[in-house]
Amino acid sequence: MNFDFQAIMLLALILSGIIWGLDVLVFSRQRAASMVEGAIEPQEETPVLVEYAKSFFPIILIVLVIRSFLIEPFRIPSGSMLPTLLVGDFILVNKFSYGVRLPLFGAKVISVGEPQRGDVVVFRYPRDPSVDYIKRIVGLPGDRVHYENKTIYINGERVSQKSLGVYTGVGEGIEVTGASLREEHLGNVDHQILIQTSRKLVEGDFEVPKGRYFVMGDNRDNSNDSRFWGTVPEENLVGKAFMIWMNWDNTKGGVTWSRLGTRIK
Repeated sequence: MNFDFQAIMLLALILSGIIWGLDVLVFSRQRAASMVEGAIEPQEETPVLVEYAKSFFPIILIVLVIRSFLIEPFRIPSGSMLPTLLVGDFILVNKFSYGVRLPLFGAKVISVGEPQRGDVVVFRYPRDPSVDYIKRIVGLPGDRVHYENKTIYINGERVSQKSLGVYTGVGEGIEVTGASLREEHLGNVDHQILIQTSRKLVEGDFEVPKGRYFVMGDNRDNSNDSRFWGTVPEENLVGKAFMIWMNWDNTKGGVTWSRLGTRIK
């Protein structure tokens, strides 16, 4: 189980519900019974703690439902998904895309859709499930992925690339200025990647077991991904990233308004 914000919200929901429920079933009746019929004294006020519980319970419930089953926000802390995602991007993740899961436990209770090649996904890092990662799905269950000379081959077929020139980095991503900017056709998705021809990372063949996914960062030579630590179990998937709702870049002095509402592909 991943005890994070979601766990805190669930605990707050349970506590506020218990306080509210006990007041309705027990304490409010005791207060009513203690009133003398016809007395002119004002009725005893509801305790402040109970008022807070009654006020916050529905709010917490709504937030928990939205974050657990529909949409959850995340912030991009590194440049492993450049140029698709910049450092400081705040993104929205659709948690309904791949099915409904129980909060904390991650067990799928309703199957909705399956991850597709080319999807940008948030998942719990297999080596430390308390850490969320974001990468692009390259290999599906049963695939054989080969990576050589900066090129992906899936089940023996080369994934096409097209040169777009030299990349000019912005903000905290300026350090990758000069990298080769390319467009890659992966599944049904055309997206951009960065290649640093002078760097040589892990190459070779990778088999994708049943129920697992092979993921890579778009910043191919600056990404800690499946080439190094293996595949992602299906139960570790959090959801599909679909939109950038804000970017905050300290090196540029704050909000980058042009990123607002950008669709992730």
